[in-house]
Amino acid sequence: QVQLVESGGGLVQPGGSLRLSCKASGSISNINAMGWYRQAPGKQRELVARITSGGSTNYADSVKGRFTISRDNAKNTAYLQMTSLKAEDTAGYYCKAEDVIASSGTYYQWYWGQGTQVTVSS
Repeated sequence: QVQLVESGGGLVQPGGSLRLSCKASGSISNINAMGWYRQAPGKQRELVARITSGGSTNYADSVKGRFTISRDNAKNTAYLQMTSLKAEDTAGYYCKAEDVIASSGTYYQWYWGQGTQVTVSS
């Protein structure tokens, strides 16, 4: 069984910064890609940033230049450094692990974390 646990959310003023963490736990052999998604009330969940095990990244246009995704493959942990935060960044932020190979060899297409709330407000 694989679990994703996000942390680092909270309340921050406009222009501030936060760093989110997502740790995958369990008997994991490999995770192909890890990503951060967000969902604001009344809106669809959207991709924020994604990183592959090789380090390739992609970002939503709305966060380019402000957010940076990184990962520590040895720790099965992904990070999202968020700077110059805006009110429109307010949302629940969810971590997703894609193409997970367990130590047993079992393949899982994806796992989602429970999410962490980010609120940008003065």
